[in-house]
Amino acid sequence: MTGDEATRTVTPARAAEELELKRDEFRLAVRMGLVRTVPSPEGAVRDRGGGRDRAPERRPVERAELDRLKAAPDFPGGLRERVRTVGAGEAAALLSVTPARFNRLVRTGHLSPVRFYLNRYRTVIWLYAAAEVTAFGEGHSDLLRGRLPADLRARADSGEDLRARNWRSRHLALLLRGTPDPWARAASIASLLSPDQVAELVPDPVERTLLDRLRPAAPPGFPTTGTARETAERLVRADALDEIAWYRTSLGLTLAEARLDASAPNPGASPDRPARQTVPEPAVPRPAPEPEPAGGTPPAGEWPRAGVVRPLERSARTRRAGLLARLRRTLPTRAPAGHAHGRRREHGRGGPARGAGGRRHDWP
Repeated sequence: MTGDEATRTVTPARAAEELELKRDEFRLAVRMGLVRTVPSPEGAVRDRGGGRDRAPERRPVERAELDRLKAAPDFPGGLRERVRTVGAGEAAALLSVTPARFNRLVRTGHLSPVRFYLNRYRTVIWLYAAAEVTAFGEGHSDLLRGRLPADLRARADSGEDLRARNWRSRHLALLLRGTPDPWARAASIASLLSPDQVAELVPDPVERTLLDRLRPAAPPGFPTTGTARETAERLVRADALDEIAWYRTSLGLTLAEARLDASAPNPGASPDRPARQTVPEPAVPRPAPEPEPAGGTPPAGEWPRAGVVRPLERSARTRRAGLLARLRRTLPTRAPAGHAHGRRREHGRGGPARGAGGRRHDWP
C-alpha cells in the first residue's frame, strides 16, 4: 500500500471505532452494504500469496466513506439501528403478528434474512434486520391483517422455504460487488454450487484449481467443524433446480468473460501465475553477425563472445588417450630381463604382464 492509499483509507478496526459500532455490528454493516469497503484491484487476488481475497469486512475503508456516514443527521444512532438484528419472535412482535404468520411470510420470500447461526441443538436461527422488518410492515399492511392470499397459503402449506435461497442471493451480491477481478467473481458463483457441478462446467483442472484458490472466505460466525459445519455448508449451496440452473448459467457467462482476460490460465499452466497471450508477440529479429576477430576466422560455431571464456572442447576419451601416450613415452626403451614378453603383451592387446615365476606386474 502506498503512502497516499494509507492516508485515504483506514483499517476495519479503526473504521468501526470511528463509526461507534461493535465488531459484529461493523461486519454486518459491510455485509448489508451500509459500509462500503475498498475492493481489491483486478489481478491482486491472484497475485496474493495465499491466493484467496480478503473477506469484505476485512478490507480497508476509505476516509471519504467514513465522512459520508458521519455526516448523516441521525449518526450514530441511526446507523446502529439499521444494523440491529432480530430473531423471528422479536420480528413478529415488531409487526404485531403471530410467529406462525411471520414464518409463513419469510418462508415465501417476503423478507430476506441477513445472517444465520446454529444454536447448541444444531438448529438454524435466522436473523433479520429490524429496520427492514419495520419497513416491510409499513409497506405491506394488507399481509399483516386478515386472511392471507390463497396462493401464499398454498405455497406455505407445500413446504416452500426461500430463506436460505434469499440469503444466498444477498450474500452473492455482496461478493460480486466487492471485486472487479473476473476470476474472483467466477469463484464466488462457483462457491454456491457443488464440486460435481463445478467439475462438469469447468473441465480444465487448472481453471478448477484457480477457482478453488479464489473461493471467498466463509461469512462471519460460520461453523468450522462437526455436524454444524455440514449443515451450514448445505445452506450456502443452491438446492432448487431453477436456482442451480441460474447459477450454472451465471458461472458459464462469467467464465467466458474471465477467459477473455489477458491473464486467463492456459491448460497445464501454473495456477499461481496464469497467463495467456491474446495478441501474438512480434517476431524477434535475428542478431547481426559479430565482426570477424583479428587473426583469422575461427571454425563455424566458435565465434568468441565478450566476457565469455569457452572451455576446451575435447572429449574425455581424447584426454585419456593423450595422457596414456605421455606415460608410455616415460617408460624405458627396453624392458628388464624376464619381462620382455610382458612388455609385448602390454603393447599388444593390453592388460597387465606376467614375468618370470608367473608374478603379475602392473605397468604404469
